[in-house]
Amino acid sequence: MRTHPHADDGRDCQQVVRHLATVVFPWDTTRALELALFRSFASARIGGLLHATGEFEMRPQKRYDDTDLIVSEIIENGFDSRRGQRAIERMNELHARFRIANEDFLYVLWTFVFEPLRWNERFGWRRMSDGERLAWFRFWREVGERMQILGIPASLADFAAFSREYEKRNLRPLAACRQVALATREMFAGWFPAPLRPLVRRSIHALLDAPLLLALDLQPAPRWLQWTVEAALRGRARLLRWLPRRRRPKLRTRIARAAYPCGYEIASLGPVAAPRAACPAAPAADRAVAAGELAVAQRGFDG
Repeated sequence: MRTHPHADDGRDCQQVVRHLATVVFPWDTTRALELALFRSFASARIGGLLHATGEFEMRPQKRYDDTDLIVSEIIENGFDSRRGQRAIERMNELHARFRIANEDFLYVLWTFVFEPLRWNERFGWRRMSDGERLAWFRFWREVGERMQILGIPASLADFAAFSREYEKRNLRPLAACRQVALATREMFAGWFPAPLRPLVRRSIHALLDAPLLLALDLQPAPRWLQWTVEAALRGRARLLRWLPRRRRPKLRTRIARAAYPCGYEIASLGPVAAPRAACPAAPAADRAVAAGELAVAQRGFDG
């Protein structure tokens, strides 16, 4: 199976990750990072802080879009690029308003490493090579260092060991964590027609592992639905193996957003973004697609 030309030597993790996330596995990467949200919500301190800010419960779609855009800027442009650096700086500015423990930052960073790798093992149309997995880990490790996170483990195995210990100490049912998770689940369900929303809610539960469901105080999906969701995703993977390969990158920074109909600037992302009365011409580098092309229902389900 052919992989990205730099996938096995690890010299350019930025190029490898961009290729994986925008060309090889764009839909899968998005879904996996959405599951990573739920994993971070389950931490007592992280979920509690997010509940206290009210952002995920009052403005879940904008909070999702802002997070998605910042992460996508880093993935699509690389952490060494001007735009990638600006995105990391903006993320650091937003985090600096709160007292956040270093180990909480480490755990969220781990979710960005772990969930896409786990999704790929379960539902990828092909498995990542060892070199690609290492590049994925190195990429997020480098991002973490630029976020000034201390003590990032030097290997995937060490990072996994850290996460297991962290979860033993910090994942437990709390009303605040559950409310943030439910608000986010309702946002995802809202992307679908009303008759489908009950099934979407339960399908999300079907993708969350048992310890995570317990920590978020969510009911497991029925076994038949767990089997159906997993079978559907494995069937999708088999089908993709026979379809023509994507050649052009799928860039999430180019998806129209209802919150930013005139485009966005990295410095405006986050809770303090002020609404604009008019739509002045945005700089070409910061311009999203035109408002007339809005397709909000497809926001999270681009192929």
